[in-house]
Amino acid sequence: MKDDLEYEPLTPETLPGRLKNLESVTSLIGNKSEEWKVTEVGDGNLNLVFVVEGKQASLIVKQALPYVRLVGDSWPLPLSRSFFEHETLCRQAIRDPGSVPQIYYFNKKQAIIVMEMLSPHVILRKKLIAGEYVNGLGKTLGNFCARTAFRGSDLSLATNDKKKDTALFQGNVELMAITENLIFTEPYFEAEMNHHTDGLEPVVKTLRSDVSLKQEVQHMLVKFTSNTETLLHGDLHSGSVMCTDNETKIIDPEFGFYGPMGFDIGMLISNFLMAYFSQPGHRTENTLEKYQNWILSIIEEIYSTFISEFSNLWRNERHGILFPKSLFESQGHSSEGALNGVLDHIWSDALGVCGIEMHRRILSLAHNADFEEISDLKTRAELEARNLMMGRQLILERNQIKDIQAIQTLARKYNSEKHL
Repeated sequence: MKDDLEYEPLTPETLPGRLKNLESVTSLIGNKSEEWKVTEVGDGNLNLVFVVEGKQASLIVKQALPYVRLVGDSWPLPLSRSFFEHETLCRQAIRDPGSVPQIYYFNKKQAIIVMEMLSPHVILRKKLIAGEYVNGLGKTLGNFCARTAFRGSDLSLATNDKKKDTALFQGNVELMAITENLIFTEPYFEAEMNHHTDGLEPVVKTLRSDVSLKQEVQHMLVKFTSNTETLLHGDLHSGSVMCTDNETKIIDPEFGFYGPMGFDIGMLISNFLMAYFSQPGHRTENTLEKYQNWILSIIEEIYSTFISEFSNLWRNERHGILFPKSLFESQGHSSEGALNGVLDHIWSDALGVCGIEMHRRILSLAHNADFEEISDLKTRAELEARNLMMGRQLILERNQIKDIQAIQTLARKYNSEKHL
């Protein structure tokens, strides 16, 4: 495909003709493009996604659109987000090998990424709604968050490389603006594109009337806009994870940016909490408690793995400008106290992000299927209310809640309460 062609959205009919001369594609799925089977599978908010099946193999082709697909061309978005997704995937593949799909081709002008077809992987959110289990899920996700957080930071990178990369990713300004507005701001007032389940109004009023809550959310927004600790996925939820029963991969990092280390893992934990609270809308009493307990165990496994791996990297790969060994180990001093301080800082930020994400997925524009697929609106509203109120406590008490066991205790407490 020629780079000088004007941008043109792909269709199942035009895709074979536009990719048929790419050796990186034909070497995998065959050079007889007329025999390829192309199926559009994109169900996300932003992009076109196709499965291309040849006789030998299958590939995923992802193309950015010049607008938000969920809304339409009234909300334009730059095609450059495909570039930032490609750049983030390349860095994630280095920092946590095997965690993301392999890339076979990238065209910046056409905003196309051709990558590994993950099969028989299924979006994690679908598996959680269906009540399915994934072996090793928490360990894979915890390691991913720890390795990408540490290795993308001034704890590990050479300072020149870190500063150059930070400057590069500051160009992802439009997608960062989506986060700044949809996550940190719009849930807390009557924004134009907000919507929520009928019956939630009393809880929504409680949240939007809570000045202390809104102040804390804005303090977290200050961190998002000004704290460039590490390169983050930026949108790490259960729809950005694909699994089999025994393998987990992370996808879709087009919101990649340099921000607070606690952002990704906080967003990730929030999505497991939302899956937890939504379960009574999907399970019978016979399987409900067991599956909810499993979800809570995964949250614990994610964070305990994160702490373990981050600590391991601290002790063995701390080569950057922060907390240098010349100030600690080289002088016979322990750096464990400094490590614990960094982990406490990450934990506090993660709790704040977690609570905010629990709010925005119910009150802002883009909602989670975990709740949206519950057809009984009364049941849905009651479950969402529990989620919203726990999110409020996480935000307000993010400096008092000390460990993941406290999160599990709070989740069980709110799961038994009525807030409507």
